[in-house]
Formats: sequence, C-alpha cells, structure tokens
Amino acid sequence: MPVETKPQAATVAAARDNREKMLERAMSRYHYSGDALIEVLHTAQELYGFLSPDLLNTIARKLKLPPSRVLGVATFYHFFSLAPKGEHSMTVCLGTACYVAGSLGLMNTLEHRCAKAGTTSPDGKVSVGAARCIGACGIAPAVIYDGRIMGRVTQEQLNKELDRIGVK
Repeated sequence: MPVETKPQAATVAAARDNREKMLERAMSRYHYSGDALIEVLHTAQELYGFLSPDLLNTIARKLKLPPSRVLGVATFYHFFSLAPKGEHSMTVCLGTACYVAGSLGLMNTLEHRCAKAGTTSPDGKVSVGAARCIGACGIAPAVIYDGRIMGRVTQEQLNKELDRIGVK
C-alpha cells in the first residue's frame, strides 16, 4: 500500500518554521539582550548554515540592536559565514612551518580546482579557507578537511581526495 508523503515544499516550509522557533527560543533564553549577540549568531548559523542579510536584520530587530552592529560582529569573527558553505571544507594552514613545507602549493591547487580562499566552489562541493596557523607544525603541511586535521599532506593526496569527492 503506497504511503502518502508531504510535498517537498511543505517539508521545507515546516523545517524553516522549526528553525525560526528554535532561534526565537534562543533569543528568549537570553531575554532578547543585545549582550547575547554572539551566542544568538552561533545558534542562527547552526540552524541555517550561514547568516543571510535577512537573518541578520531579523536578529538586529529582535535584539533591538542597530543592523550595523550585528553585521560588524558577524564579519569580525572568522567563525561566522555570510554565504552558504560547501558540502566539504578544506582549510590550509599557511603558518611558517606549513608554508615552508609546501602549503602554498596546496592552496594553489585548491584555488585552481575549487575556489579562492574564503569562498565556495561554484558547484557547492568545497569551501576553501586559509588559516594563519593551526598549531600542527610537527605534521606540516596541514589541512583541516571537514573538521579533521590531515598532516604531511602532499599534492597527490590532495588531488586524490578532490577526485574522490567529484571535483573537476
């Protein structure tokens, strides 16, 4: 017997409503205080994946803060993203030890095959980042790949992984 399912648009709308309620609860927990801006932004990014202009304006309005302050905080801290992230993320350490060990070549490969540092590839597969130092000097050059630190990364390893995830 076939099971009746909701149309996809209705499911997406229900998830959106749920996220809005969860964000509202987070703001309520902090009594809509502007002092909780960073915590509210963290919650919003966890729920939505990134901080859109509309979302930032909503947060500013509900916390009774100027939109410029909310945007200023969102752009000051490196953790926050104003654009959608890719399915995968790769952050290359460009600290001295990693740089000397060849991390610039790794970054060049990512920028050539995926996108410039700080952006996401057009196909949405990979977000590319650069870090000043991740504190993994003993395993240089290091790359943070989907939250895991990879050490002594070679061009071949990086290209193999990009091939595996379907990057052209």
